[in-house]
Amino acid sequence: MLTSASQCRSAAASLQQGEKKIRVYDLRLETEAKTCKLFKIAGRDFNDFLQALHKVFGIPSSETFVVATTDRIVLDFDRFKELQDDTTLYLLQHEHQVLPTATVENISFMPHYDTLIKGGTYEYYASENKESLAYPLAELIDNSLSATAKNTGTRIIEIRMQFDESLGKPAVIVLDNGRGMTTKQLNKWAVYRHSKFTKETGSFARREEDYVRPDPVPRSLNSDISYFGVGGKQAVFHFGNVVRMISKPVGLPDVHELVLSEEEFERKEKNKEDIYSTTILNRKPGDFSHVSEDERFLRTIIDEERGKESFTAVVITGLKEKHISFLKENFDAWTRHLAHIYHYYIHGINGNDLRQGSKKTAQQPTIDIQITLREKPNKCPRVLNLREVDDDMQTLYINSAADTFEFKASAGPGGGTVEGVLRYHPFLYDKETYPKYPEDPKDPKDTSASSENDNLENEPGVVTQEERKIFECFWNGRLIPGTKVAEFDWCSRKHNSRTASGIPPECYRRLSGVLFTDDNFQVTTNKMTFMDLELKLKNNQTIFSLVQNGQKSFRGNIQKEFTQWLRTCNENFDKQIKFVGFKEIKTRTDVPTKKMQHPWAVFSAIEWGGKTYKTGQLVKTHNTNPILYGKVVQFLLYGNFDGDVYATGGQVEVSREPKALWDMNKIVPISKIDKTATDEAIKKNIDSDSEKLPDKLNVEWPNGNPLQNNAILSAGTTLGPLKIEILNKRGEKLSRMPPVGQGKGTKLCVKLTLLHHGLKSDKELAAYVAPHLANTGFWFKKMDHLTELGKYTLNLTTVVHETNAVSFGGRALPRFTLKFTIKEGEAASFDISAMSPTLRVGVPFDIPLQIKDGYGHSTTLTSKLKPELKCCGLDLSYETFSSSGTTFTIKSVKARGKVLNYQQSKSYDLEVTLPGLKQHTKTIKISLLPGIPHSLHVKPEETSIDVENGDQVTFHVEIHDEAGNIAANPKQIVRCEVKGFPPVVTDCSSTGAGQLVTKPINLKIIKGEQQDLKAQFVMPSYKNIPLVIKGLRVLPSTRVSVMELYSQDNENLVLRNSEKIEWIAGGLLENLFYKLYDEADREVPLTAEIASMIKVNWTGDVFVEDLVQGKLPDLQVPKRVGEQRFYQVSYQDQSVSVSFTIVPRPDEPERLNVALPQTTVKLGEILSGNISLELVDQFDNLTKTLTPTCVNHIKVEAEGLDKSAITFKWQESSCAAMVTGIRFESGSLGPRELRFSYSDFVERVSIKVTAGLPAQLKLISAPEQPLQVLNDHGISKPFVVQLCDDWGNPSPDQRVVVDLKTSPPGLTVKTNVISQPVNAEGKASFVVNGLSGPKGCYQLQFKGSFNKKPIPGPSVSLTVLPDPKKPVSLSVEYDTSVKFFAGSKFPVFSVTVVSDEGSPITTFNPAAVAMFIWDGVSSGKKPPERAIELKCNKPMKNEKNDCFHFRDKEIPNKVGKHTIQFSLRIDKNDVLYSNQIRINVVANQPVKLGPVSQTPTPVVSYSKDIASRTLVENMTLKIMDLYGNPAGEDLGGKVIITIKSSDGERNKSFPLFETGASSLAINLVEGKAHIPRLAIRENSPGDNSSTYILVFKPEVYAHLITLAAFELPFLFYNDAQNQQKMSELTRKKDELSSAIEKYNETLRTYKELLGLLTTSCLNASKKEADLKNELCRRKVTIPHPISAQHIDALIKKKSTEAEEIQKVSRRVFPVRDNFRGQAEVLGMVGHLAVVQDDAAAWVISWHIRGDMDCVITKTTEAAQRIYRDTQGRQQVMALDSVLVSPGNRPLPHIRNGYPLFEPHGNPVYARELLIYPCDPESCDIVFKNILGDTILIDDLDSANNYRRAVVQNRIQCPTILTRQGDRVSGRGKFGGAQNRAPPMATLHMFGAPLPQQYHSLMEQIELLRQYCSAVSKREEIERERDDHVKKIASPDVQQKEKDLEDKKRQLREIEKELASASAKGMKRGAVDGGQPSSSISKRARQSST
Repeated sequence: MLTSASQCRSAAASLQQGEKKIRVYDLRLETEAKTCKLFKIAGRDFNDFLQALHKVFGIPSSETFVVATTDRIVLDFDRFKELQDDTTLYLLQHEHQVLPTATVENISFMPHYDTLIKGGTYEYYASENKESLAYPLAELIDNSLSATAKNTGTRIIEIRMQFDESLGKPAVIVLDNGRGMTTKQLNKWAVYRHSKFTKETGSFARREEDYVRPDPVPRSLNSDISYFGVGGKQAVFHFGNVVRMISKPVGLPDVHELVLSEEEFERKEKNKEDIYSTTILNRKPGDFSHVSEDERFLRTIIDEERGKESFTAVVITGLKEKHISFLKENFDAWTRHLAHIYHYYIHGINGNDLRQGSKKTAQQPTIDIQITLREKPNKCPRVLNLREVDDDMQTLYINSAADTFEFKASAGPGGGTVEGVLRYHPFLYDKETYPKYPEDPKDPKDTSASSENDNLENEPGVVTQEERKIFECFWNGRLIPGTKVAEFDWCSRKHNSRTASGIPPECYRRLSGVLFTDDNFQVTTNKMTFMDLELKLKNNQTIFSLVQNGQKSFRGNIQKEFTQWLRTCNENFDKQIKFVGFKEIKTRTDVPTKKMQHPWAVFSAIEWGGKTYKTGQLVKTHNTNPILYGKVVQFLLYGNFDGDVYATGGQVEVSREPKALWDMNKIVPISKIDKTATDEAIKKNIDSDSEKLPDKLNVEWPNGNPLQNNAILSAGTTLGPLKIEILNKRGEKLSRMPPVGQGKGTKLCVKLTLLHHGLKSDKELAAYVAPHLANTGFWFKKMDHLTELGKYTLNLTTVVHETNAVSFGGRALPRFTLKFTIKEGEAASFDISAMSPTLRVGVPFDIPLQIKDGYGHSTTLTSKLKPELKCCGLDLSYETFSSSGTTFTIKSVKARGKVLNYQQSKSYDLEVTLPGLKQHTKTIKISLLPGIPHSLHVKPEETSIDVENGDQVTFHVEIHDEAGNIAANPKQIVRCEVKGFPPVVTDCSSTGAGQLVTKPINLKIIKGEQQDLKAQFVMPSYKNIPLVIKGLRVLPSTRVSVMELYSQDNENLVLRNSEKIEWIAGGLLENLFYKLYDEADREVPLTAEIASMIKVNWTGDVFVEDLVQGKLPDLQVPKRVGEQRFYQVSYQDQSVSVSFTIVPRPDEPERLNVALPQTTVKLGEILSGNISLELVDQFDNLTKTLTPTCVNHIKVEAEGLDKSAITFKWQESSCAAMVTGIRFESGSLGPRELRFSYSDFVERVSIKVTAGLPAQLKLISAPEQPLQVLNDHGISKPFVVQLCDDWGNPSPDQRVVVDLKTSPPGLTVKTNVISQPVNAEGKASFVVNGLSGPKGCYQLQFKGSFNKKPIPGPSVSLTVLPDPKKPVSLSVEYDTSVKFFAGSKFPVFSVTVVSDEGSPITTFNPAAVAMFIWDGVSSGKKPPERAIELKCNKPMKNEKNDCFHFRDKEIPNKVGKHTIQFSLRIDKNDVLYSNQIRINVVANQPVKLGPVSQTPTPVVSYSKDIASRTLVENMTLKIMDLYGNPAGEDLGGKVIITIKSSDGERNKSFPLFETGASSLAINLVEGKAHIPRLAIRENSPGDNSSTYILVFKPEVYAHLITLAAFELPFLFYNDAQNQQKMSELTRKKDELSSAIEKYNETLRTYKELLGLLTTSCLNASKKEADLKNELCRRKVTIPHPISAQHIDALIKKKSTEAEEIQKVSRRVFPVRDNFRGQAEVLGMVGHLAVVQDDAAAWVISWHIRGDMDCVITKTTEAAQRIYRDTQGRQQVMALDSVLVSPGNRPLPHIRNGYPLFEPHGNPVYARELLIYPCDPESCDIVFKNILGDTILIDDLDSANNYRRAVVQNRIQCPTILTRQGDRVSGRGKFGGAQNRAPPMATLHMFGAPLPQQYHSLMEQIELLRQYCSAVSKREEIERERDDHVKKIASPDVQQKEKDLEDKKRQLREIEKELASASAKGMKRGAVDGGQPSSSISKRARQSST
């Protein structure tokens, strides 16, 4: 600073010696054109200068003018000499001429030399209390107060907070109506530390600008507080970075503007320009032509300049965001601070005393300080005058003080005088009245908190004032907030201990004070603290004196006076209490502040005001809501006490009485006890409340059937109805509890419960709660049919409404109990008890009957009854009957008869009758089966049967019951016994019959003699059935019975039957022979026939020739030892045979046999089972030659074999070695060879090694990551999952099922299959056809399961993004408050197409949006066919362009319910509809009277027939709106009916009404009048064949409503025949007119529709042509003729090209973003941008690698949520806590658009290389914050050269990165590993963007789709138009036109006929009309005959 100042001074000196230049503006002409010339005045005098002016500006010598400075000081010779270099002058017509245009003046505002010599003087005394923005604002208010000090009227200071963005950038504006500043003063203001005491000398100095010290005034309110020339500059640049000073000085016409900018300072410093020079703009008031758009709010301020004498406006922009937030959110706090700072300037010397009777000064201050805060366009600005603030500290001090003590202090010679005031704030019963500080607003950076005792206010010992700092200090009437002065010795208890005896110590803590000083005491430059006040005041030379009545008192001692004053205050104003009977110290949990919950002392009594209050004493409170009556529970005092104590407050706990009504305790301050209340009055009130409580229930029986207690009733008795009343002790009826507050008391109800007492438990049969009704009280309806037996209890209980509580306040509510019993009735019916469903013939059974009363209860018979039994088809009988209790039994019933056999039962109806009962007969279904066995029958029936030896015998048996039915019963076993043979049995239990086949009868026949046997048949289980015997004669047999086998090689070898023979395995048994013998043991000769019947089981190759010789085939012994084989030789189907078994034995050992338990083993698993090692022979038979020691010599080898688990064991049972623990731990899959060796034996076996157990799933094919999918879109590339083992080998185990799941829930996946087993290769493929769900991050999880065990799998992260192009809803906005009047205009409907992401879609053609309206309410979701379709309008200038507007659409003419719905046609098949809007169309303004239904034209005559004279009949008229809707329901009046002529003639004869009157009046009620009949009088006057008009004129009572009359033409005739004819013609005319109108309407609609279709066709063709031209411009060729297939092919081709581009591998940021898509989350930094250049992406990613995975959120709340969810592991950044400079500054080497040097290496800001795919504005803020001004350059040399050149230009250089991977830090450091980027492969880098070709293709695809849609639309409209043209030309429409012409012709004919008849009638009427009126009756009589 010193260097620049010295340089400037040397430059100024050189200028004084060299050339001096001045700038002159020629402003004489009243135009905006201005001429500015530069003059060199060195060596010239004033005359030379004037001559130069004449010459340069061409001023005639005769013209008068003045030359003045910008301060309008006119130049003369002396002043011209004092002109400084670069001075600006005006050439004016006269001194006070208004500037025609703005001018610019150069100024210099180099800091004053005080900056050097006093730079740090005051800063060491800076206050710590700088948390509020009120203090820098106060610096600006200080300037305004000084500026307005000489105002004679109201001094106005206004602070405007302009935060409304619609008016421009945020700004703080301070305006005042002070004296203003000239350009010189404005220049001085810009000079730092240019004090007001610095006097200006020279001829240009103004006398009024010199400082004059103000005269002394009370409280030093002299406004002399703009002092140092520092605070204003510090304040404005504390708020923002730009200040604009606008000022108009008193008496001068010009407005001067000065702008200082922090950015401009920096620019000049870097460019080495003169920092402290700028320009002042001089202009006329109200000229805002220089104001930019972003400061457009200035136009209003400048516009207010007109008419102001003087003013100053300080405009601060470039505000800091934290200050804006603080000013908005803490408006009340900082305005309170300002009100405190300027309290006495605002309210006067006595302050803001709000108490009644307070003294006011004669002249109140005339200073208005007004604050205006404007935030949003639609939010009302906050306006506050500081005089309105009533909670600043000084106001609180003044109004809570009971008395004041004023004094003065003189601080010695030249030390100044201080005025002081002490205030006393007494203790009142339970609280200190010393005011608490309102919560101080904190700076956003200050997180230090606040008070812990806010919730427990004014407890004893808790004093909130700063310890002993009692005096607030004011300097020249303004608060110095950082200084508080401690108590002086004379007002300190420490120094007054002797004189202050009897004054409680706490009285000294009830003092507040204020000191008023002038500028004899120094303050810091920021006016925050005093520098020497306390030191001077506590100096021994300071003299304090008492002030009374405003005058200094010289009598007495101030210490004595103060002590006496304090004692008086204590005695007169403090109120205290004595606590006695200490009990304990307790903790109170009911106190909300934890710190104040302990300790609390409990006392049993207090002494207060001469009275003693004890525990249990009745008390009453006052000033509480409500007033409490109750007993004292305890007294509470905060603090640690152990005995009696005096205190100034405390609390009492009161138990409210009566307890039954209140049941609660309340703790209130002791001061609330009413000391005037007596015990008698309190008891009386409590007793009175007790009598109001419910006491008993009164029960009434309205039907006169009262029930007595303990009554016994029969089943079915009716109970009730009941009427209940609740009575209190006074006998008053109650429906509520007595009220305990302002509202009504708690409602009461009566609950009825009916209990049935069962054996085990009680059952509630009914429970009703009756509310109180006005007419009936508490009422219960009757309960019918109490039919259940037993004891009952009826309870009536009073309950509390809603809670059903039976007690209130600990007191039971009244109840009523009634007990009774229900017993059974007389016998009325019976039930047949359960009996067997099936009965047997002849078997007796009982029939039990249960006797019942009329309700099904069991009862007894009172009379003897004889039962009767009937059953069709059976004979029934019974022996007797008996009755026991409620059971009646018919005993020993038998049924006999023929039934079906074989257990096919038949049902019978058994009818039981008990004569004499009400229900005397019951029928039961029975089934009758055959009875028990009675006899046994055997077939054949012969007694003796012949049988051949060796044969079987067959018998048939049957079992019959006594009726001859075949009986089937359990255990019906029939046994046949033949001696010597095993018995045979058959079971006849199920059928009653059976077959017995004996064993073959084989007897030894000797000599061929027969033998006799007996067969005996018995039933073992039925001894009563006699046995049956049959005889058997057995005859001998001649067949072969014995066979013998033998071997000829070994004569001793005879093979016996069933013999076992050992033989060497694999050997051959040869030469076997056989022989046959009969029963007599004779050899049977062998024949070919016999030989053919010989069978052997070991071979099929048998030679009959050998068998005839007795030789059998050779027998091959089995090769396997364990294979014992059965051999048999049989004859004749094995009836005779010999069988034997050969057991093979092993041969000698041949090899080592290895037996594997399985041929495959999974990698990593142990082979299950044992491997057996054995020595076998040549046929693999176990030789059992191994010994137990062999296990020590066996070895096994294989590739990858884990030998650690292999064991060899000897198995004694099999003589084999067992090997276990075979496992492969490595190697490839496939066959492996196991080699076993023992001694000389070696054996190799192969085992297949397969994949291990399924252990994991791998994703082998998937879409490219990161994966982002639009909502409702699919993923083209499938996900392929491979099942693998732990070693990564593919596992083909198809038992594994792979599931596709999503996380978190909420995402719906559309796939062909969601769960599938893997295929034979172990793979599973999933194609995702669609994903739908809320926006956010999800995971597709692939999980497997095997044997109910999960298999982990991969997960794919994806982000579901809302589709911004997918419309999901239509949002409709309109004014919902309007009424829909028929025929009026609808309000404007604004329809927004809302996309999936919630943003509006504006790409749809307005023609695709339609509005439908129809009458009624539709049940469907779409408009009905009758709906009217309307199109949207073009948006107007002031309307939003992101929606479609429907404007000026007509409301239907018909009143009633209507429905509106909007639609959007998305494509040919898809239409999106809005919600249906139901409106009610109401009638418009009443305008006329009309009939409810169309009335035909009446035709009447004056005949006697009333029908011929009737004009109207049963006609109802209603007041209607313009469209015929009833609109006068609220109107009444009359309808005046008159008749007038149709042609307006007045002298015409008019018919009279039936009453003879010419007018009638009928009542109009609710807008409606009914006319039963209206007729003309018989023989009424009137012109024949004339047309008259019936006029129905409404006259309503409402004022200002005029309604049109209803007029009905009618025809009048004087003869009936003509009348009838005319009536018929009139009717036809009306019909034709109506039909013609309908035809015209139809044809007119056809023509209008044709016009609309033609216009639409032209518009569609134009749009198609425009799109085609655009496609051609983009080099997309559209063939002619146009083919939709070709367009589709083009779209498909280009889509394929785009997809191929997407598939091309490109750089991606690999870290998964799990948070993108969440609410208020932008995403991870690495995903927010892409970079085209690989080198740039590499070095930038490395430079910010620590931030690449940071998640960016829009709000701090979202950031905190992620922080919590990740337990702090995820770094986050919230944009609402980030502040970056707006706009983009140029590179450091560029200033004012020009480079300072030519850089090498292509420098560029690194952030400018980032491409933001989404939300570029937010991303720009993110990377401005992260990258800042980091520069990217080609190489390190260029970087260092660039940095050196920038620094040499005195410009700060940011960090530089190079494309080679180097970094030069902002401090100039480079080199080393930390400044060199690692290889690309090791970094997570920004992704690369899609190429431009992709975006071009997407644009072409979109244009092609639009073009295809336009072609389809044009073709559709053309088809509609062609169809409509065909319809117009159709025969149907042609016929309608023909019919129209025909009806018009008929109408013309009828009109001619009517006209003709009317003319004839008129002629006759003219003759008749000349007769006197008396002849009318005669004519009528003649006409009637």
